[in-house]
Amino acid sequence: MEAADRERIRAVFDRAAATYQEARPDYPDAVFEHILTMTGLQPGARLLEIGCATGKATLPFARRGFRITAVELGPALFEQAQANLAAFRAVDVVLGAFETTPLPGASFDLVYAATAWQWIDPTVRYVRAAEALRPGGHLAFWDARDVVPPGGDPFFFEIQEVYKDIGEGLPADFVWPVPGSLPEHTDEIEASGRFEVMDVRHFDWEVCYDAAGYLALLDTFSGHLLMEQWQRDRLYGEIRRRLAERPDGLVRRHWGLALHIARRLS
Repeated sequence: MEAADRERIRAVFDRAAATYQEARPDYPDAVFEHILTMTGLQPGARLLEIGCATGKATLPFARRGFRITAVELGPALFEQAQANLAAFRAVDVVLGAFETTPLPGASFDLVYAATAWQWIDPTVRYVRAAEALRPGGHLAFWDARDVVPPGGDPFFFEIQEVYKDIGEGLPADFVWPVPGSLPEHTDEIEASGRFEVMDVRHFDWEVCYDAAGYLALLDTFSGHLLMEQWQRDRLYGEIRRRLAERPDGLVRRHWGLALHIARRLS
């Protein structure tokens, strides 16, 4: 992805600030427990979160008693994060881009990013993360995506005809990922020369949505936020119609992520 495209897409997420916290799924608690098991971090340790959005991955660590500096690029998302995290005095939400925001060097025990690492400039993200970490500190990142297990909801295959009709169809060679098949970035991590990979573990879970909840979710995705109004009207109208024909009115969406944990090299 070109740098200009990455910046444009990063900025568009700010439009979803009002609904992001409720619409996006919670990450499984097992993700956070696995990070703590692998790193040995204890309450009171210092964490730096990259791209916290409204605090979906900040709250689980805050509730466990960690001190967190959370950096967020979007002004509206920043305000929502401040509101959502106001009860935690050990959490400091900072407005700015991770690539350029001044940070205390070599002071954090963990740098982490939840569905944000891919949007950080790849030429500097490992360098900046390593500079922020104390020697032996850890990096963790993951990207939540839809996966389709055997026996999963066929809705996503069926609705593709509508995406194609509005000019948003998938590439001809697109392969639907199944749980456990999401990309792993161990080669990239080690090629940075800054980290050694400790573990990569896959997690998956399912969430059921009614039409309103599912459309609110779509409104937090960059591709849907960037659609023309006529495209959204056609797609969203068809989603409502098709879900209304189902006995329970629900769609089952299966989520997956690949959690990467690495240790900073001395």
